[in-house]
Amino acid sequence: MMSSSRFALKRCAHQALRATAQRQSMPYSNVRFTQPPRRRGGKLIGFATVFGIAAAGAYYYPRFMAADDADKNVRPKAELEFEQPRQKSASAEEYRELLSSQHVQIKKSLEQPGVYAWGSNAGKVIDPESSEKYIKRPRRIAYFDNQLLRDLKLTSEFGAAVTENGDLVQWGAGFSQTDPKPSLTLRGKDLAKIEVSADRIIALSRSGHVYSVPASRNDVEGGFKPDERKNCWSLWSSSGKAAVNFRDLTPSCLGWGEHVTDVKSGLEHALILTSKGRVFAAASSVGSYPSKGQMGIPGLSWETRPAGPYDQPQEIKHLTGFQITQIAAGDHHSAVLDKTGRIFTFGDNTFGQLGFESEGVPVNYAPGMVAVNQLYAKGGLVPNVTSIAAGGVNTYFTVDAEASKTHTAGNSAPSKRMPRTTSDLWATGQGTYGTLGTGKWTHVSTAPTKVKALSGLYEFDESKNAMRPIKVKGLQIGTTHCSAVMDNATRTSASSKASANETNWGSDVLFWGGNEHYQLGTGKRTNMNAPVYIGPLDGGDADADRGRNGEMHRMCLTPKQTARLGEDGKGRKVTVEQKVECGRHVTGVYCAV
Repeated sequence: MMSSSRFALKRCAHQALRATAQRQSMPYSNVRFTQPPRRRGGKLIGFATVFGIAAAGAYYYPRFMAADDADKNVRPKAELEFEQPRQKSASAEEYRELLSSQHVQIKKSLEQPGVYAWGSNAGKVIDPESSEKYIKRPRRIAYFDNQLLRDLKLTSEFGAAVTENGDLVQWGAGFSQTDPKPSLTLRGKDLAKIEVSADRIIALSRSGHVYSVPASRNDVEGGFKPDERKNCWSLWSSSGKAAVNFRDLTPSCLGWGEHVTDVKSGLEHALILTSKGRVFAAASSVGSYPSKGQMGIPGLSWETRPAGPYDQPQEIKHLTGFQITQIAAGDHHSAVLDKTGRIFTFGDNTFGQLGFESEGVPVNYAPGMVAVNQLYAKGGLVPNVTSIAAGGVNTYFTVDAEASKTHTAGNSAPSKRMPRTTSDLWATGQGTYGTLGTGKWTHVSTAPTKVKALSGLYEFDESKNAMRPIKVKGLQIGTTHCSAVMDNATRTSASSKASANETNWGSDVLFWGGNEHYQLGTGKRTNMNAPVYIGPLDGGDADADRGRNGEMHRMCLTPKQTARLGEDGKGRKVTVEQKVECGRHVTGVYCAV
């Protein structure tokens, strides 16, 4: 009896241990049993051991089974997924689109050129079909799809553009309340560029003629139309009268071989620059005559103006002897730059936009010089002003400051040697909207302030194995906001033999200032007192602007280059670049030819 019971218990223990081994993924052959003692009470001890093992197996076996069932419900078997290999049919362009949004932007600018705009749509300038008051993100103006422009100007009331063949297009509620869609107006003048005042468009032709065109359709189609019978080349007038109302503002006292090279306009006045470095000023609005010294002619007023048309150009005599190379105009002030790098400003100085403090009333009727050398007196650098810009109640200028000797970074190797020249951007005027770009909210400027975020920048030029300064290539100044296009290294010539990972990239562009009409393109209404990047033109929402590893896919512009248009790259060959336009509460980007 004892032998039979012992055998039954032993078999039960074997079964329990076999089940335990299987649950723990152990081969049954690895389970070993303890041999019972052979002598001195070995039978009693062996029976107790076997009975204990059997009892343990009977106790833990149901729990192992229950735990296994729970694991099946909580932790399903994982299936491994592997990255699919690249398809052999994919092209290098398809790979680049995955790697770089900058590459895609440049590609689109050549495949589908056009105009993007954002900001105030109260005047139906951005989208004539929409009742939206604000356009928060870049939106294409459908009329200009697949078109190249010579120039573009935008305001919250009306827009104006010069087509590729030199004709004028006008639109917006300020142009026509009943039909704000774009319409061709002044034709056959071969216009090169335009400026806008409060209610007029100042246009410059390639031949050097200056025209003033009303912003309103009623005034364009009605009113006085000049006799053009003396211009036998005109194709748009069969009766001798011009098809539209415009005025000729070309100075009549130009010398032999002298012609107009540039025009700028504020709200009420326009500056005209000639090839001889002379500057003329003229009234550019029918609403009010310039009265804040912005024409640079002391004593000039509506009562003292010379006989003849109210908007006739008058030379600024105080600039005689200075060869002026650049001109700029704010709302009610002006700035000019001469050949030697001297800046002269005049007009309204309420917010310090002239770059110096005025004595008595905040108006300078005669040009005064900005003391740029004093800005670098302590640094031992020699400044040279390279460009000027103005808009609203602000003035800006860029400076190349040269050191007396080359600075090194602890190494004489060319790749470690810093350039002798540093490029800086300076601003003056009002900064309550953040327009100064200095990171501060300044009400009035007593002197120019450096825009540190866009000054003293460098990058490594791989082609020359040397460091190079990053300069401001172009400034666009609106009423309360600004943009700067940077002269960073660009690549837009990736060939079909380039590697699959090689991409194109363009010029960086940054925005700052007032954003009360969403004109900065950030999608928000917060003013920015320092330059910031914004998303791509076709970026969509802010979250969609983020790429791999959280890197921001920022807007870049196609630099000037010769390329073929169209998706297949087999269209007509043109020299094109993307430009920015900052107007009155509106911003635009267009493909310029």
